Amino acid sequence: MAVPHTPVLLEEVLEWLRIRPDGTYIDATLGAGGHSEAIARKLTSGTIPMRPSGRLIGLDRDAQALAMGRERLKTFGARVTVVHAPFSRIAEVAQELGIPPVDGVLADLGVSSMQLDQAERGFSFREAGPLDMRMNAEDELTADEIVNRWPERELADLLYREADEHDSRKIARAIVRARPIRDTAHLATTVAGARKQWGRQRLHPATKTFLALRIAVNRELEELGQFLSRTPVTMNSGGRWVVLSYHSREDRLVKRAFQEGERAGTLRVLTKHVIQPSEEEMAGNPRSRSAKLRCAERV
Repeated sequence: MAVPHTPVLLEEVLEWLRIRPDGTYIDATLGAGGHSEAIARKLTSGTIPMRPSGRLIGLDRDAQALAMGRERLKTFGARVTVVHAPFSRIAEVAQELGIPPVDGVLADLGVSSMQLDQAERGFSFREAGPLDMRMNAEDELTADEIVNRWPERELADLLYREADEHDSRKIARAIVRARPIRDTAHLATTVAGARKQWGRQRLHPATKTFLALRIAVNRELEELGQFLSRTPVTMNSGGRWVVLSYHSREDRLVKRAFQEGERAGTLRVLTKHVIQPSEEEMAGNPRSRSAKLRCAERV
């Protein structure tokens, strides 16, 4: 199975996690398994007499991504356990599996390349697809519900609050007038027609609108808040916690949680400044350009 996924900041993730061959690790956002595969390769298999094996637990709420990750990681056998769960349930999953406090946790936030590249998932404005955007197909709320049924004012407030979209009121008005919005291409065209254009645009005019909808549909910031509050109890003293974020609201929440943990004496922040991709990585993988890595250590 071909896995359309290039893990972001891979070498940096491995460096900051400081993987022990016999350690236990959680990849809280397994996705297609790019980071997990690299972590699993550094773990011992338990075939060496008297030497304990390393273990990796991968979580994801996207069943389709989970299936791809499981396929990619099956060669590691019992070293890897894959669980269908959102990362907000990290503490419950650790308890249910009966694992000891872990030596490292990784979370790669945001939408994966795999989700963006499949028009039928509704995450991308580059091809016509259904207004879906659910990471977990079992969730009820879809982008269609928000786009075609929410009142104009609530829609505008959402765009401004979640994505800092300064043309939120114009966009919301244009969307309501164009209802029913048929698909992602129709939505992207409607948004582009409503936004001010200032010189050359680096981002597609609909980028922030799609971001705000995705965040709302998947309750991303609520999920992140729960993950940030529940993760420290799952970790060993000296365990490393690495988080990759892709937009400013995510990064602010991570930074604040790490700082609060440091003040409370439960964490030590190791990255005083965020780690960002090299020019070479951004050239090879443009989607990595907004990535920011932060790392803290459990005290």
